[in-house]
Order: sequence, then C-alpha cells, then structure tokens
Amino acid sequence: MTPDLMAAGAERFAKVQALDAQGKTESGGREAGFSRLVVDGEVDLAHGRILYLDDVHVSFDGFKAINGLSLDIAPGELRCIIGPNGAGKTTMMDIITGKTRPDRGEVFFGSTIDLLRHTEPEIATLGIGRKFQKPTVFEQLSVFENLELALATHKGVRQSMAFALTGEQKDRLAALLVTIHLLPHAAQTAGTLSHGQKQWLEIGMLLAQDPKLLLLDEPVAGMTDEETERTAELFLTLKGQHSLMVVEHDMGFIRTISEKVTVLCDGAVLAEGTLDEVQADERVIEVYLGR
Repeated sequence: MTPDLMAAGAERFAKVQALDAQGKTESGGREAGFSRLVVDGEVDLAHGRILYLDDVHVSFDGFKAINGLSLDIAPGELRCIIGPNGAGKTTMMDIITGKTRPDRGEVFFGSTIDLLRHTEPEIATLGIGRKFQKPTVFEQLSVFENLELALATHKGVRQSMAFALTGEQKDRLAALLVTIHLLPHAAQTAGTLSHGQKQWLEIGMLLAQDPKLLLLDEPVAGMTDEETERTAELFLTLKGQHSLMVVEHDMGFIRTISEKVTVLCDGAVLAEGTLDEVQADERVIEVYLGR
C-alpha cells in the first residue's frame, strides 16, 4: 500500500470514529449496512434506494416553493411526477442536481452520498443526468459526433483534448444509436433532425456518460404521436438499467410507462400510487385533473 493510500485510509478511519462518537453515521443518521465497504463516490444501494429526499424546504422571497417534500426512488425504478404548474417539480430537480440549495432537509444519492455537500458539476459526475424540456444538442455536428463529444467530455477536459475512440467505445456508441432510434441518422447533421429526434439525441448524450439516475423534464412535449410512442419504448428499455424520474403532463404517455406516480402540489407530495389510484383521488382531481 502506498503512503497516499495509507494516509487516505487513516483520514477516513478518523472521520468514521468522529461520527460514531456523535452517534451518527455516514448515511445521514440512518443505519449503515454491515459487512460492506463503500468506496468514495460509489452509490451505495444496500438500503434499496437510489434517491432519498426527506423534509426538504425551499423559499424564494417568502414563497414556499418546496414545503416539506419527502420521497424516495428505488434502483432501476421509473417514477413519474405530475402536478399543476407551480407545484415544485422543476425546483425539486434543481435541488437534486445542485442548482438550488434547500433551506433545510436531507437529499441523498444512495445511502451515503449527501448531495447537499456537492456542487452542480460534482453531482453530474456522480452519476445524475438531467434533461431539460428544450433539447440542447450541437446542431452543426453529426449525430455520432454529438455522442462522441458527450463520451469524451465525461472523461474530463484534459482527457477530452486528446480523446480518440477505442473499438469498444465505437461499438458502445453504435449500440446507443440503436437504443435511441437514430442509427440510420448517425452521419446526419443534428440541426436537421426533427424535434423528437433531437430529444432522443440529447437522451443518448446523457446515456453516453453512464448515469445511474436520469431526470427528464417533459420529454415528449412537442413530439408527434409516433415519436411519443417510440419515446415510451425507449424509457421502458432504459428502466431497470437506470433509474428514471420523468416529469410529464401527457397522461397517455404516463399511462404507457408508469408503475408508480407521485403527485406534487404546493411543494409537497399530495398523492402517490398507480395512475388509476391517483386519478381517482379527490384531492388530485380538485387541484390538477379537474372534473
């Protein structure tokens, strides 16, 4: 063992001892799993949750955008989030990705990674990818070049400057093109793609960075019926391999992809269950679905 590793181990041991003396654990006070070593930066899924928010609050100039929000997502789960405008859906994603800091509450990635201790760029490298409603791709580059750039950037700036694809990476990008329905368009300039195809390309760019959790904001807004159907197929393919949080208003799309739906209202969870269950909830009908 090198001196650097020995020093790092000693520092970690001292940290754990200090936490133990305070009656705390590195998992934010929750009991840690036994007989398991957790490497720094590794997502510990021993407790069966990849994302955990507890009693989160955020106010902007006195307005409570998030008001006691608590929810959790299992590894490989596809969770749909619905709710009226102003319910706190975007602010919730901002908190998870480090763009907004809550006034109080807990936000954990796995059992041990406290997202409130990390910056927005750090959270992206930990394995959380976010897609906004409007697609952002490099329109002057080809579809393949966009994916190649996403893969290179994931390696870091220094590595990106001298990045060259290996045979294995080329095979991976080819498989990714199949997944996102863009293999026939690999050489096409991204700016000439349809709106839906640009959405798929951006999702592919996130997937190239191997995220463990994907946050997707209204991914089928503006898509044709056929594009929406193929996006549903894509998400169902990704489910299990990745955890997905999908914010969407299209109830037909939600019905196709969802198992569990969370309804937000006034910055907190109003209802949770299958789509049929939440659609039958009088509170959800009153504030969101209407009669």
